[in-house]
Amino acid sequence: MRHRLQNMNTLRNQILAMFLLVMAIVLCFVGLTTYTRVSALIKNNAERQLKQTANEATGRLETLYRQLDMLSSQVMTTTEVQQLLLQHTYGQRASLQQRQSLMQSVSTFQVYSDGIQAFDLYANNYSSMFPLDDTTLNGRIGSAWIQQIDLARGKLVWIGQDPKDPNYFLAVRQVRLIDHWFASGGYLLIRVNRSYFDLGVQGDQQRDELMLLLDRNQLLITSNFAGNSKAVVHSNGQTVTIRGKEYIQVDQKSELTGWKLVILTPVSTVLEGITVLRTAIIVSGCVGFLICLLCSFFLSSMITRPILRLIKTMRGSRLGEMRPSPEVQSTVEINELTKTYNQMVEHMNELIQVIYEKELVRSRSELKALQAQINPHFLYNTLEALFWSLQEKEEEELAELVVAMSELFRYTIGSDGMSEWVTFSAELEHIERYMQLMQLRMGDRLSWNIEVAPECLNIRIPKLIIQPIVENAILHGIGNKKGPGCVSLTIQADHETSGWLVQVTDDGPGMDEQTVHSLMNERESAGITNTKGNGMAIDNVNKRLHLYYKDSSLHGLSIRSALGEGTQVSFLIPGDEGWHEIQ
Repeated sequence: MRHRLQNMNTLRNQILAMFLLVMAIVLCFVGLTTYTRVSALIKNNAERQLKQTANEATGRLETLYRQLDMLSSQVMTTTEVQQLLLQHTYGQRASLQQRQSLMQSVSTFQVYSDGIQAFDLYANNYSSMFPLDDTTLNGRIGSAWIQQIDLARGKLVWIGQDPKDPNYFLAVRQVRLIDHWFASGGYLLIRVNRSYFDLGVQGDQQRDELMLLLDRNQLLITSNFAGNSKAVVHSNGQTVTIRGKEYIQVDQKSELTGWKLVILTPVSTVLEGITVLRTAIIVSGCVGFLICLLCSFFLSSMITRPILRLIKTMRGSRLGEMRPSPEVQSTVEINELTKTYNQMVEHMNELIQVIYEKELVRSRSELKALQAQINPHFLYNTLEALFWSLQEKEEEELAELVVAMSELFRYTIGSDGMSEWVTFSAELEHIERYMQLMQLRMGDRLSWNIEVAPECLNIRIPKLIIQPIVENAILHGIGNKKGPGCVSLTIQADHETSGWLVQVTDDGPGMDEQTVHSLMNERESAGITNTKGNGMAIDNVNKRLHLYYKDSSLHGLSIRSALGEGTQVSFLIPGDEGWHEIQ
C-alpha cells in the first residue's frame, strides 16, 4: 500500500491535485455563499410576510376583544342593571320576578355576538343576581381574581378557561353605579365560546402553518397545534424544531390585551423554491469541476511528458552505460535540464572507468593488507602453543605435532587457486585442527562444541573468516578463566535474511557494557588493539566482511557479553548469492 502511494506521488498527479483542489475550493465557496445568501433572503422575506400576517391577525383579535368589551359595557350600563344593583346596595333585595325580568333583558344582547354564551350578574357581596342559583362569584373564580377586578375599576379582566366547563372562557368586569358616584355595585361575568377567537388559515397554509394565541399569563387561548405548546412558547430562537420538522417562529404581542400571537411556518415550505437553485449550483459545480479536470490533465501532461522521457533515459542507465537523452523542443527549463543531463552523462562516462579502476586497486590493496595481518598473527599464536606443548610432550609425540602444524600452515598460507574462498566444510576442518593443537597447550581446561547445519557445508566463504573469532574466544575467554571452559561454534539458517548465522560463544569471564561498546566503536585505538590481538582479530574480520560482501545488507560483527556470563560474537553470511569476490 505504501509503495503504491509512493508511485502515485508524481509531478503530474501533484499538478492535477493542486488544480482540482483550488477549483473545488472556489466552486464550494461560491456555491455555499450563493446558497446561503439566497436562503437568508428568502427566510427574511418569509419572516416579513409572517410579521404582516401576525399583525393583521392581532388586529382582528383586538376587534373581537373591543366588541366583547363594548357589549359588556352596554349590559352593565342599562337602566335595569343599574337600578337593581343600586337597590341591592341600599339593602333592598331584588324579588324573583325582578331577577327573571332582568335576565331576559340582558340576554337580548347576546344576539349581537355569536361568541358570547351568557352574561352572569353578581351583587357587591358576590351573591348571584342571575342565573337564579346559589352560586357566588368568589366560589366561581376565586378571591385573587376578584382583587384584580377591583383594581381594574370597571375595565374588562380576562380570566381564561372556565373551571367548570373547558369549552368556555370567562371575562369579568366591575359594574360601576352611575347614580352612586360610580361606586362598585356588582360584577358582570361574561362566558365566551372557545371558538370566538379561532384564527383559522385558509387554503394550503392551513395544513402547514401553526398559530397559537396566549393570554397575559402565557395560558393557551386557542391553537391549531395538537402538540405541547410550552416548548414553542418558551423557545427563544428564530427557528424551532417540532417533531423533527423545523419551523420559523414569529411572535406578535397585542398592546390592548397583552396577548401574544405565535405563528409557525415550516422552513421547508418557505424554502420550497430553493431546491431548484441548489440543483443548479450542484450541476454547475460538477460541470466546472469536469472542465477543470480536463484542462489540468492536458496541462500537466504537457509539462511532465519531457520530464518522463528524461526519467526513462536515466532509468535505462542503471543497466548499462549512461546514454544521453534526445533533445526535444519544449520549455526553456526542460531544454536546459536535458542539456545539463547530457553534459553530465558525457562527463561521468569519462570518469566511471577511472573511478572503477581506482576502487578495484584500493580494494585489492586493503584485502592483501588484511590477509598479511592474519598470517603472522595466526603463526605467532600457533608457535606459542607449540612451544608450551614441546615442554610437556615426549619425543615420540613431536612428529604428530609437526604434521598438525604443517596442515595448519598449508591451509593458512596456501597459494592455490582457491586460496581466497573456501567452503564451510574446509574452514571447519581447519578450526578442528586448531582446537586440537590448542588443547595440547591448555589440556583439560579447553573443550569445544561444533553444531553446523549440513545444508551449509558447500557454501563458499572467505578463508579464515571464522578461525580468528574462535582463536579470540580461546585466548581471551578460556585463557582468562580459572578452571575448565568451553567454546561453542554454531552455524544455522537465518530465515529473515536467507543467509547463515555464525555464532562463537565462550563461557569465560565476559566483559562489561562499556568494554563491549569500546570494542565495537573504538577498535582503532591503541588501548584495544594492543591487548594480545583482541581488537585486531575483531577489526580484521569485520573489515573483511564489508570488503567481501559489499552489495549485501549485512551489518558486520555483533558482540554480546556480560560479566561472569561469557561472550558471544556473531555475524551473517549470505546464501549462494550476495558475495563479491575480489580477484
